[in-house]
Amino acid sequence: MGVLGIDTSCYTTSAAWAEEGSRPIQERRILTVPEGARGLQQSGALFQHVNNLPEMVERLMARVDGPVEAVCASVKPRPVEGSYMPVFLAGSGTARAIAASLRVPFLETTHQQGHVRAAMYESGVPEGDFLAVHLSGGTTELLHTGSDLHVDLIGGTADLNAGQFVDRTGVALGLPFPCGPHLEKLAEGGEAKSRIPLSANGLEVHFSGAEAQARRWADGNELPPEDIAAEVYSYLARAIAHLLIAGEEKTGIHTALLTGGVASSARFRRLLPERLARKKSKMRVYWGRPEFSADNAVGVALIGLERCKKTGGEHQ
Repeated sequence: MGVLGIDTSCYTTSAAWAEEGSRPIQERRILTVPEGARGLQQSGALFQHVNNLPEMVERLMARVDGPVEAVCASVKPRPVEGSYMPVFLAGSGTARAIAASLRVPFLETTHQQGHVRAAMYESGVPEGDFLAVHLSGGTTELLHTGSDLHVDLIGGTADLNAGQFVDRTGVALGLPFPCGPHLEKLAEGGEAKSRIPLSANGLEVHFSGAEAQARRWADGNELPPEDIAAEVYSYLARAIAHLLIAGEEKTGIHTALLTGGVASSARFRRLLPERLARKKSKMRVYWGRPEFSADNAVGVALIGLERCKKTGGEHQ
């Protein structure tokens, strides 16, 4: 027996299956963004989720042998009062209908808790409390969390999110959206000299000024595109290193787990530890597997499975 998990975020439709003793499996589809656009409106994303889910769930369940014990969905972005985005209605509504038709429990979690749980899988992060950094197009947050998935927000961006910085720079350079993989590939041929001064204050970091500078370079052809891309990743590493060091000083915690689409970048994964070492931080950094770092339903399914184990499958 296992748990079906569903997550419908701003740019990805995803479904996953988790069962005891087996590696989670998933189906994901990145939403289509018109060429030259810097994102999707919630209504457009919701429409694509509704179209994507039936086929995706069919494909996923064709790979599954056992019966469904429960269906779990992310119903909102974060586990706080007032957190809401319409896109999550597609996944939660579908999950609720599937659970009712199968007469199994429908379980709720949040997109952020799903991200943290997916990143924990095979990361090696030790039991107990740790700092988590959630880096995506919709979130740049420093969290005090742990094995029980309690989530306390202690820091993050004061303006743009890290993923927006990446995507807006990429669009300015003529790259397809979402731009992360394309910008990272471009950066391989570039050289970063920390040309963008870090804008940060305590537990807050800023990306809007850096994005404006990168866009000016792109619009004015003042730097080669490869160097602009390299500067973006240099800035990201410096900003997140600052955030982690500030969190380390505030909490005394020296363990961090990185998750979110931006955290799946191999270049960023190399630059951040280098920056922390240069700053003589004691922080031990753990990473979610790349396939479980971008938006996915694996963490949602795992959360549902663990709740079923604790409660015997009763409704939450």
